[in-house]
Amino acid sequence: MASPGAQGERKPLLAPEEALDRPATSPFEGRRAACAAVLLVEILERAAFFGIVSNLVLYLNSSTFNWGGSQASRASLLFLGASYLLSPIGGWLADAYLGRYWTIALSFLLYLLTACLLPAVASQNGRLWLCGEMPAYPVQPSCPKGSKDCMEHLPSQYCAPVMYTGLLLLALGISSVKANLTPFGADQVTDRGRDATRRFFNWFYWSINIGAVISLLVVAFIQQNVDFLTGYAIPAVCLALALLVFLLAAPIFVTKPAAGSQFSTMFQLAFQNSSCGKALQKMAAKNRTSSSQPEADDTAPLSSITVGSSQEVESNFQVMGKIIPVLLTLIPYWMVYFQMQSTYYLQGLHLLIPNIFQNGFMNNSALSASVDGRYTLPDAWLLLANVVVLLILVPLKDRVIDPFLAKRKLLPSALKRMALGMFFGLGSVIFAGLLETKRLQYVNSNQTITQRIGKDDYIAAPLSIWWQVPQYLLIGISEIFASIPGLEFAYSESPKAMQGAIMGFFFFISGVGSLLGSGLLTLLSLSAIGWMHCPEDYGDINKCRMDYYFFLLAGIQMATCILFLWISFRYERQQRPSCLHCTDQEGH
Repeated sequence: MASPGAQGERKPLLAPEEALDRPATSPFEGRRAACAAVLLVEILERAAFFGIVSNLVLYLNSSTFNWGGSQASRASLLFLGASYLLSPIGGWLADAYLGRYWTIALSFLLYLLTACLLPAVASQNGRLWLCGEMPAYPVQPSCPKGSKDCMEHLPSQYCAPVMYTGLLLLALGISSVKANLTPFGADQVTDRGRDATRRFFNWFYWSINIGAVISLLVVAFIQQNVDFLTGYAIPAVCLALALLVFLLAAPIFVTKPAAGSQFSTMFQLAFQNSSCGKALQKMAAKNRTSSSQPEADDTAPLSSITVGSSQEVESNFQVMGKIIPVLLTLIPYWMVYFQMQSTYYLQGLHLLIPNIFQNGFMNNSALSASVDGRYTLPDAWLLLANVVVLLILVPLKDRVIDPFLAKRKLLPSALKRMALGMFFGLGSVIFAGLLETKRLQYVNSNQTITQRIGKDDYIAAPLSIWWQVPQYLLIGISEIFASIPGLEFAYSESPKAMQGAIMGFFFFISGVGSLLGSGLLTLLSLSAIGWMHCPEDYGDINKCRMDYYFFLLAGIQMATCILFLWISFRYERQQRPSCLHCTDQEGH
């Protein structure tokens, strides 16, 4: 393990010597333990993350906080956006000062401490201490429909300052881990070639979804049917275990010290070439001329950047100029993607959710929290449709499909796979809009039911929640073709000295997409537009037109798909001559 200020790369202290002395039969030979440790940490971290976010809309929309449905969805999108948007901070910190290992360790510590806020405010004593008394105004069905008094006295979001502050700090820890753990894992096999890197990213994404399955099956069920205190304590335990595993596995890791961030150098160059920088240089030159005894240091340029490093920075800047436009066109895809943890979830609360374990073994359980031992299917379980398709298709793609296509030289480039993924995302949001239109037809014809979810009642359409499965499946397929190749593209195409920052930027634009989705939802909640402005619902969405929101997202995504195809075609055409040259070199 390299210390933060160490010079040079540190190889694993416990690497098997025999594995280093003979040709590797597998790209992971000699690095399996390190890769396994990274993947286990990722499983635990993703279990914690999904445990936090999967029921966040229900948590804020419930009687615990009494936030409206649109407010809860916007808060969830804001949190998701911040957990990606802040990623460049962690990437820059690792590149410039601490190195990836220590940045990950410290970020996990922040992550763990702030995650403890959610179970704290789930308890009544914790809420009273941190947030004070909840206003006594009714918000949910106890408020008579159409009552002007209720509409005029709806309270502001209870506990909002504490929750938003805690969620933003939590997002900072999440984003820093996210920006560094992915390239840190790739560092373990990057010297084994591009195929090893591609396969690692496949298995890394598979691990993400293993963590999601564990969290959704256990944590989401407990949160919806038992209590939020227990349900939010489990993610904190997962984070503590992840941090412990990461610290104990230090001797087997390949660790790289901070090599300096070229972003800082770029800013120096930009300043030096600006009018302000040139003015300072002229002043320095004038002072040297007027000085009777010039010092040797006086002849040094304003910037400490050497010509060689300046040329390297400019070259890397040109590479960035080609990569960033490609990544920016993914923003609308992320606007669509994050709907499954916000508006898709909210839509599910207003569809018919079946009961489970109605007369089963859990009736006499000490954990029983519902009437007559009945438990409702957790709305968050619909995310399993997304997760299961990833768990099945990622190994199939890694072991069968990709090798088959590669042998026949038919394996599409990362950019072509990303374009295909964007079209699958488009199909998902179109299906969600069609389903919402159908749901509102039932509501407008007064064909509704009242169902209890947790401790609150929701007015829903008698349309099964299983109709949401196709939109979750389509999002899952889109991840395989958009997000995984996107990670591969960002890591493999970026200069080595900027990999942490570029990976951070990849997650940054994911956050931009989520925040733009939240901002669009906020805009549509204004009374002047009215699509998502329905205060008379008191937390429901039956008077809103969320289908228009979905169709608007679909239109934005369609336009961007066309733009992405054009940009990616130009990028590949520019890279083609150098790639052919590289192939020729490899053949000699």
